[in-house]
Amino acid sequence: MRREMYFGLAIMGMIVSAVLFFMPWSSMTSGHLGLLMLGLVVVAIMLGFPTAFTLMGMGMIFAFIAYRMRSPELALGQTLDLMVQRAYAVMGNDVLISIPLFVFMGYLVERANLIEKLFRSLHLALARVPGSLAVATLFTCAVFATATGIVGAVVTLMGLLALPAMLRAGYSVQVSAGVITAGGCLGILIPPSVMLIVYGATAGVSVVQLYAGAFFPGIMLAGLYVVYVVVLAKIRPDLMPPLTAAERHVPLTPTAQTLQDRVSTKVLPGLVGALKGSRNAGVPFLEVMRQALIAALPAIFLAVLLTVMWRSATAPDVAVDTGGMVEMGAGGSEASSEGGGLDEPPGGEAEKTEGGLDEPPSDDAPKAEGGLDEPPSDDVPKAEGVQEPPGAAAAAPQPADAQPSGAAAVPGAAADAASAAAPVADVAERKSAPLWFWIVAVVLTAVVVGYYAVLTFTRLEVFKMLLSSFFPLAFMILAVLGTIVFGLATPTEAAAVGSLGGVLLAGAYRQLNMTVVKESVFLTAKTSAMVCWLFVGSSIFSAAFALLGGQELIENWVMSLGLSKVQFLLLSQAIIFLLGWPLEWTEIIVIFMPIFIPLLDNFGVDPLFFGLLVALNLQTAFLSPPVAMAAFYLKGVAPPHVTLNQIFAGMIPFMLIQVIALALLYIFPGIGLWLPEVLYK
Repeated sequence: MRREMYFGLAIMGMIVSAVLFFMPWSSMTSGHLGLLMLGLVVVAIMLGFPTAFTLMGMGMIFAFIAYRMRSPELALGQTLDLMVQRAYAVMGNDVLISIPLFVFMGYLVERANLIEKLFRSLHLALARVPGSLAVATLFTCAVFATATGIVGAVVTLMGLLALPAMLRAGYSVQVSAGVITAGGCLGILIPPSVMLIVYGATAGVSVVQLYAGAFFPGIMLAGLYVVYVVVLAKIRPDLMPPLTAAERHVPLTPTAQTLQDRVSTKVLPGLVGALKGSRNAGVPFLEVMRQALIAALPAIFLAVLLTVMWRSATAPDVAVDTGGMVEMGAGGSEASSEGGGLDEPPGGEAEKTEGGLDEPPSDDAPKAEGGLDEPPSDDVPKAEGVQEPPGAAAAAPQPADAQPSGAAAVPGAAADAASAAAPVADVAERKSAPLWFWIVAVVLTAVVVGYYAVLTFTRLEVFKMLLSSFFPLAFMILAVLGTIVFGLATPTEAAAVGSLGGVLLAGAYRQLNMTVVKESVFLTAKTSAMVCWLFVGSSIFSAAFALLGGQELIENWVMSLGLSKVQFLLLSQAIIFLLGWPLEWTEIIVIFMPIFIPLLDNFGVDPLFFGLLVALNLQTAFLSPPVAMAAFYLKGVAPPHVTLNQIFAGMIPFMLIQVIALALLYIFPGIGLWLPEVLYK
């Protein structure tokens, strides 16, 4: 730890030296005081002072200085008012309600030990893939990161769970450490990420759109990790040796063992032979049906999925035919409403308002401009219980077939026309299925057929393990994200459903007890309080920074550089990357994002796209030595012989992969922006 301490002190010395050197002490302005405040905050946080209260304290001191420079007698009162107003504004932010709910869901999943079964089933399912333990670790980290969004929790738990298993299997220490730290950092990017919620609340960007935008970049990054691991295992099998037969062994149930021994090792021939009654002595019929139902689940899911896709792809275009319907009041007036709207009901000699609806006429009282008159008296004849708009002569309605073309259609006639047109939409023929549907159907069917062709009773047991560990958790995560992304629920509502799902899952696995609930509630309250106080401190700090004119000073300096959009993005991402060494992501978001966000309009940068770049960038900062927080999380739970240098060496290739992913996202912004544009624009 001595090297890390020296490195931290060196960074602080560089910051202090830069402040002392570049500060124009002879011609100080209030804006320079803002920059001095920024440097002091970074140094104080690196010294170990609590971030939230450091921000609040510095903000209050420098806000008092800013107010005193304007009106000394009101400075104290204005400073206290600022603190109260900013704290109240943060507490009234609805977006922040989802944070404790998502955090509670994650801690429940962690404390209930649901990940242990998931890791075991995934590593057996991927046993024949090169580097199977590392690939299973990445998959587990991705799922767990999606469920919790907390980097420290994922890295720590996988360090306790996956690292010993990989070391026992003969995996390289560097590769094992790199896989765990890189996979654990996926929680920063993959929704429902707490960081995206904090960024959305800070930058004023929709959290729903951020979740939709981060979906494909997160999958892309996880996919790049998996490809790297598989290729490395193929090239260097000594780093990740394949599992032995004993490690791949899956114990069978008595029914499956009997069917395998007496009928066939393949599931389909075995079940068919057992159902025919031949050679199935000693196998209960209900057990055979149970095995058949489990084996048929992929086919059932495929049939339901293709049915839903077909109905959606071939749904007829329903068009409302208004050809036989005439506009109300068309016979009594030659003027029609502008823009194809409804004409006003005839109003006698009353003058029509341009483009609007006239009020029904009153017998005695003059019309009040823009107001509504009293309804007509009971002497006006009614048609089927609905009062007609009175005409100039208040004549009785004519039969529908006697009315000339363009005459007013009474409500009863309009209802008849609508009811006559309704069956047309009901009996409309479906469209032909498009080509993409048939391509998807053929590909999915081929996959399922291939699955059944190689399905043995051993693989069926692995599928049942996945069915009990992976699919419930994946279904809960997809339900939470799906309701958010498709606009069925707000993030807060979806987070509440996710918390309930976490409770139900823990109960279903018989892991729900008072200890788990108490620990989850305590950790949730601790994390939520930290985030909320960070927001309060950040809000006060940002207000003081703006009062001193620091934001204006930075903006003028950046604009004076004459940067292009690409140069600005490179500069901003480089600064964020460097800040990721000494600071946590929470501090970077709440302190520095309010400085960067106002600059985006000057360079035509979408705040949504900028947030996705920041999320990817902060993952890189988490894996960059020598101040990589993920490395210290893993070192805290790793065996004594695993050194920090080995962990750092394993992290570097994954950091380079993150840089590649960052470049791909910038070159092809549609990776992050396509889904939000399709769903919300």
